[in-house]
Amino acid sequence: MTFEGIMQILSVIAIIFAIGIPLGGYMYRVYTGRRSWLEPVFVPTERFFYRLVGVNPAAQMDWRAYLKPILLVSFVVMMFAYAMWRLMGHLPLNPDGNKSMPPELAFNTAASFITTTNWQNYGGETGMTYLGQLAAIVVQFVAPALGMVAAVAFLRGLANDRSSNVGNFWVDFIKTFTRILIPICLVSAIVLVGLGVPDTFLGAAKVHTLQGAVQTISRGPVAAQVPIMQLGNNGGGWFNANLSHPLADPTALTDVIELVLMGVGPTAFLVMFGHFIRSRKWTAIFYVFIGGMLVAGTMVIYASESAGNPILHHVLGVTGPNMEGKEVRFGIPLSSLFVAVTAGTDTGAVNAMHDSLTPLGGLVPMANMMLMVVLGGEGVGLLSIIMFLIITVFLSGLMVGRTPEIFGKKIESREIKLAVLAMLSSPVTLLIPTAIAVMTKTGVSSMENPGLHGFSEVLYAFTSMTFNNGSAFGGLGGNTPFFNLVGGVVMLLGRYISMIAMLAIAGSLAMKPRIPVSAGTLKTDTFTFGWIWVAVVVIVGALTFFPALAIGPIAEQIQMVSGHLSQ
Repeated sequence: MTFEGIMQILSVIAIIFAIGIPLGGYMYRVYTGRRSWLEPVFVPTERFFYRLVGVNPAAQMDWRAYLKPILLVSFVVMMFAYAMWRLMGHLPLNPDGNKSMPPELAFNTAASFITTTNWQNYGGETGMTYLGQLAAIVVQFVAPALGMVAAVAFLRGLANDRSSNVGNFWVDFIKTFTRILIPICLVSAIVLVGLGVPDTFLGAAKVHTLQGAVQTISRGPVAAQVPIMQLGNNGGGWFNANLSHPLADPTALTDVIELVLMGVGPTAFLVMFGHFIRSRKWTAIFYVFIGGMLVAGTMVIYASESAGNPILHHVLGVTGPNMEGKEVRFGIPLSSLFVAVTAGTDTGAVNAMHDSLTPLGGLVPMANMMLMVVLGGEGVGLLSIIMFLIITVFLSGLMVGRTPEIFGKKIESREIKLAVLAMLSSPVTLLIPTAIAVMTKTGVSSMENPGLHGFSEVLYAFTSMTFNNGSAFGGLGGNTPFFNLVGGVVMLLGRYISMIAMLAIAGSLAMKPRIPVSAGTLKTDTFTFGWIWVAVVVIVGALTFFPALAIGPIAEQIQMVSGHLSQ
């Protein structure tokens, strides 16, 4: 580790959290109907889409009515994507002659993209046509928008007083496109094109190398996809090498821009949360503790990768940092930060190969995904943060003998049961498929590495799918009927069980009256309570996932330090 490397990491994190403040304020104004100076552009466009959908923008919905179009849009878009990828080999915009996907792979990919997981069991430039990639871009806009509006509906439920209304789904959904996602992505794409990211419909280029050989270089409208895959926490790349590919992420500057795009959405939701509950102190509390967890995880990765592999030193005499699987143009600091942020935000885009990380370095992204609160995905990350907040308030109330309350609303058995359901759904959908995979010949046959690292590959895969991340340990051959079908189901369950449970909590809280603060109120907007929240998150995560982590990356780290190769 070097001082310059540490300052690189801290500077980028500071930029992410700083930009989140004005963006969060802007998003709050969007979702609460405040006017902007671009109103003459936005309003006619939005009115056109309201008429197209046939919706009254003034109508309000309760949580059940709000949930129905979320599920309907998810189903319709998933079916559209499935059909497109089954047929794309026979459709236009296929200059390289790529084939259609088989049924189980198309199902896995459709489930992956609609849940913002973007787990890719195919090679981007060889497994998709240009039309298929454009369909992926459409889904990459829709999927994060669904998570964002779900979080907004929850926030309205917190803010309301004896009202079942949580907003109008179609108004929120359309505004998410017109006022947030499309403008940011359009500007970002133009900037990336200027910095060397290609955006073309021409086919692969044939070039002659200095040695006289012919090299085929895949290309396409890459700059159109990168902004939404980062801003929407999708992560699915145009190229199989994702953002370690020099055409998708050519320089350290583009890497920083893509890091910022990845992190500003979740931080903006923390700011918007403070606006909705009229307590900016809560934003400060989350900024401190969530930012602290992000910095701590990044430094662990940086330290572990900088220390290198003692086995290489012992066997080959190789000393120095672990640069395997990393790009020299980024170095270890930016690579370490990217690993931590992409796992913490449930994005899944990579600028380094996670399979080549040291065991401790690979443990951090797994832990970030499992904890669900180190920024979290676009919108749904805030739902996970509040889910743990509700559980923390309940446990704290039990310990001090006070009635659990949060933001002026009493927490009762219904909210606790739903929060626990949301919390336990993830371990169930993660650990059971992992156990089945390592117990069956079908699952084991996909493990290209033996022993503990092979188990880590499977554990990482189902962690990534459950928490809708999409990154992977590349040593696992996931393009099999077992992983495609089971993985697709896991991604859908991981996305929608918790979302439905949290919207039900929003509906329940919205109907409750606000309780005035009294001497018996448990004060939660303090940094002391923030420490309790962190403790609950860590303890619950450790009790749930530590046995699996102990078998995988922790045991592998002990093996590496002791100088033993995996068996």
